[in-house]
Amino acid sequence: MDSADIIAWTRVSVLILAFGLAAWMDHRERRVPNDFWITWSKPAVFLWTLDLMVQSAEWYHYSTAAAMVAYASIAVIGRPTIHDVLAGKSMDIIVSVWYVFGLAGIIQGAMLHGSEGPMEVIVGNASADATLWWTIMAVALPIFLVDMAWRMRLIHGGADCKALMWVSIMIPSWSAVPVVWPESLEASTIAMPPAIALLVWGGFAFLVLPFIMVAKNLKEGGGSLKLIWHAERMPLSKVATSHVWLLTTIAEMPDGTKKIIHRTRAPSKSPSKEKLAQSIAILEENSVETVWVTRKFPLLVFLWPAVLPLVLIGGPMALFMPMLGL
Repeated sequence: MDSADIIAWTRVSVLILAFGLAAWMDHRERRVPNDFWITWSKPAVFLWTLDLMVQSAEWYHYSTAAAMVAYASIAVIGRPTIHDVLAGKSMDIIVSVWYVFGLAGIIQGAMLHGSEGPMEVIVGNASADATLWWTIMAVALPIFLVDMAWRMRLIHGGADCKALMWVSIMIPSWSAVPVVWPESLEASTIAMPPAIALLVWGGFAFLVLPFIMVAKNLKEGGGSLKLIWHAERMPLSKVATSHVWLLTTIAEMPDGTKKIIHRTRAPSKSPSKEKLAQSIAILEENSVETVWVTRKFPLLVFLWPAVLPLVLIGGPMALFMPMLGL
């Protein structure tokens, strides 16, 4: 293997290890602290720097890459403010200088390679320096898409958002992925950014969950067809200490009687501990011992195994587009 292959496989190894730890933490605590992403950003930046050195990058390539890292860092450390900079806070001063350095790289790259646009890069007519600079600039796209998906609540977990931004830095382009069977990826006209491809693969992994839930519920005695594909029974006493959404409730009927109702959809917003305790108390008062719940599965748990198809065949479009004759 040459230097590029060693860096690529090291990236995959770090990706698998970091995602495995993050998925375990998210599953256990439903939280991945910012310190985790700050720690694992160090090997990501180090490997990207080595990659640029192997490609004989110019200073503005490094600077533009620093701008992409700065963009992703907003989700973890926030933005510096003029007030804090003037107050002499060292962290805000350092980050502000970092922003200026990154902006200088973007401006220099635009001045040198603005005439060689992305289409020139795609068709292979751009120079090596222009191709490298536009490839680095393209890292902003998945970071922006993930950020917008989080703000629009399409991705609910902050840890999931930060994880995908981290992947954008760890694997900035497909050339950084040692795809085992690259034939479909190389023949594909359009390829998703690696971070977005990982998200789509994770979505496919999530589609397996309903079949597992149906099999589990049928084994335990079945239930309503509206529930068995996404929910499960649980003793009421365990609900407060489990990461679940409570679907069972008590409804008062027009004639004054009370009826047990099982909602088919989880609430759009998780109830507070106090409200959940009230719901449990009402069920206990009505002698309900077993309830239907939906587990809160963190996205990271599905993104971790999604690394496998990403490394084996690349993006999902590379697999499905040939099937559609595209």
